[in-house]
Amino acid sequence: MGGRRAAPRGRTHTMELPRRVAVGEGTIARLGAFVASLSPARRAAVISGSRVWGAVGRAASASLRRAGISFEVHEAPENGARPLGRLGREVRASRAGLALGVGGGRAVDAAKMAARLAGVPYVSVPTAASHDGIASPFVSVRGRRPHSLVASAPLGVLADIAVIRRAPARLLASGCGDLVANIVAVRDWEIGRDDCGEYYGEYAANLARMAAQTVIGGARGGPDMRTVVEALISAGVAAGIAGSSRPCSGAEHLFSHALDRIAPGAGLHGEKCGIGSIMTARLQGQDWRAIRSALRSLGAPVCASDIGIGEGDVVRALVMAQSLRPSRRTILARRRMTERGARRLARLTGVT
Repeated sequence: MGGRRAAPRGRTHTMELPRRVAVGEGTIARLGAFVASLSPARRAAVISGSRVWGAVGRAASASLRRAGISFEVHEAPENGARPLGRLGREVRASRAGLALGVGGGRAVDAAKMAARLAGVPYVSVPTAASHDGIASPFVSVRGRRPHSLVASAPLGVLADIAVIRRAPARLLASGCGDLVANIVAVRDWEIGRDDCGEYYGEYAANLARMAAQTVIGGARGGPDMRTVVEALISAGVAAGIAGSSRPCSGAEHLFSHALDRIAPGAGLHGEKCGIGSIMTARLQGQDWRAIRSALRSLGAPVCASDIGIGEGDVVRALVMAQSLRPSRRTILARRRMTERGARRLARLTGVT
């Protein structure tokens, strides 16, 4: 169980990376020129939410038109297989040569998947720093067994700090939770290497870990918006380099997915990953207290009650988590959770 195995030699994997990234103040007004510099397509499918598009649509629309790019706006659906499939067909029928994901995690993930299904590239335009999918080639699809699919990395990422700053503070804290969770995810990736001889990429692991540590290091002064955005982009790039979501998704993400089933609608993705990272870090023998302290300083929840769930939900999620993706080796495969053990873990770490 604890013996380290050599990773298989000669394994080939494909790296998916953004071609260009623009981060700054007021960049939404340059969206059209940014898109035109990346693709010759002159017809785009914009995937967004009504509230987000109401806030940034005027500036984005004017910029696209100045660049000679026509577009249709599609409402971002939930991340289930059927809604995403419908969106992909709509994008294909629109004859768009490019998809633009404008919004938070749902819009970017929807654009990512729709672009894959329609066979066109996409550009990521995050309006909130809520999770690390804004630059990664992976999209999480809900179903009986939640899983990540390889779509493609964005051609480019355009992040307007002025727009992101206007998003609710809770979304930024959620992004911080998703980043801090990399500490657990990387350790779980090492477990996969040691227990099963799984491919492990040192560079991708270090990049994901650094993104987490950068945010943790600045926790006491409160999260710096630009630092968090750049760290989220770096984490997505780490996943692209690894060719899998491994550097950014371990037992803490399985815990989050389990809660999606047990208590749908409770808590944001990064919030649940952050809480999960506290408990799974303890199982790994890592400094879970430091993780808990950093999350609290960053304004992220550290207790189940903070996201409106009870001890029973936490216990069930810990027991269920590994079964949702049994092929992904994590600390929960080594330390199988019973209800008694899960309850003790949740109480010892102050989650309940």
